[in-house]
Amino acid sequence: MAVRKRSRTSSADYSLAVQFASRLANLPSEADFKRWMRAALGQAAQMTIRVVNAAEARNLNSTFRGRNYPTNVLTFIYHDPGSNALQGDIVLCAPVVAREAREQKKMLAHHYAHLTVHGVLHLAGYDHEQQADAEEMEAIEVAILASLGVPDPYSFDSSSQKGSQGRRQ
Repeated sequence: MAVRKRSRTSSADYSLAVQFASRLANLPSEADFKRWMRAALGQAAQMTIRVVNAAEARNLNSTFRGRNYPTNVLTFIYHDPGSNALQGDIVLCAPVVAREAREQKKMLAHHYAHLTVHGVLHLAGYDHEQQADAEEMEAIEVAILASLGVPDPYSFDSSSQKGSQGRRQ
């Protein structure tokens, strides 16, 4: 994976639209998503974050990844590789995020923060297909989340179940 420079961006360098297509309670606010997105950005960006229900997440996951189940986060990249500005959509499935937070005994807002940061890093070209790339991406996530006051999402009690966002083996 190529080394990427990370720097802060000003509010003039990004635009964010937040869409709520889920009726679940306790969803983060648009201001929360903006704060999490800004913390993760290393360059200009134009993106949409859409919070969806399980049916929409399943449909998107099936259509674009061939997996017929709702997943916690999907990232759709629209910019050209090497572009100075990121463009894309991040889709978060509210019921899956809520279930995972319960199962992993995490605060719901912390889990949303983690998955938002995770999605922004995917937009920036990070992935976790190879072990070394996963470790790099996780380290960046942990540092960004720490700057937001969110605990390491990959540390968990060894007696608890490993969630879908648990540390990779």
